[in-house]
Amino acid sequence: MIRTTCTALLLATATLAQAAPLTERNIALADAQKLASDAVALCQAKGWNVGVSVVDRAGNLKAFARADNAGTHTIEASRAKAFTSASAKAPTLAMMENAQKNPGAANLTDIPGFLLLGGGVPLKAGNEVIGAIGIGGAPGGHLDEQCALAAIDANAALFK
Repeated sequence: MIRTTCTALLLATATLAQAAPLTERNIALADAQKLASDAVALCQAKGWNVGVSVVDRAGNLKAFARADNAGTHTIEASRAKAFTSASAKAPTLAMMENAQKNPGAANLTDIPGFLLLGGGVPLKAGNEVIGAIGIGGAPGGHLDEQCALAAIDANAALFK
């Protein structure tokens, strides 16, 4: 019994000793700031005053920009959309549509901090999610998402 326990402990210790630190990619501050500013400008060109949040891969706020006449609600709405998208690694519009069609997904709204409205889009370098952008304030979540996608496309070189 003691011999089995000692062997198990040695194997567990050897396994831990072989583990290497994780290397994870994340969005850089300068890139997050540029993306947020560009998204505000793209939305304003369409007549929409929005708030834009960019979060890192863990959903922590990295950059924020808000049009001069954007509503106060756009601050938290954009942040929550970005957090939701980064956390789920999916666009929030698709998540919202899934929750509406699938009763089993409807409880996603119960997760603290999740906001299932269009406008949150993951940021990817290759296949790896390195953050997310969230936009609030256009007249509809689908339009928030359009601005987010346009800003990502305009900054495609940042995500290679």
